[in-house]
Amino acid sequence: MTMVENNPVASKQLQRHCELLSNSHCHIETTSAQQFLIGNTQQFDILFIDPPYQLNLWTEIANLLVEQATLADHAHIYLECPSKGPLPSLPEQWQLIKDKKAGNVRYCLFKANLGDEA
Repeated sequence: MTMVENNPVASKQLQRHCELLSNSHCHIETTSAQQFLIGNTQQFDILFIDPPYQLNLWTEIANLLVEQATLADHAHIYLECPSKGPLPSLPEQWQLIKDKKAGNVRYCLFKANLGDEA
């Protein structure tokens, strides 16, 4: 499991939690999601996208995931965004599976259909 957290204090707290759980498979990257994706060579089956809402990074990160070949074909992507307004612009290869709202949060599950690319 790889977690990307830009805030050094939050990153250290995540690391402490992993150590408390004795999870040797947990890896914390203290960097921005964009920097991580640009330097990443791994593919992932499951991703969680929950950037700070005020930064409006959903579209940028989603596009980087596709451009950097970070998603395994048929990967699942969980995305949280504000419940008010439309979904951010996302890659056309992402199929919406579930779309729910709870208070001010909209949470969605997508499946990446990358094998369908030309």
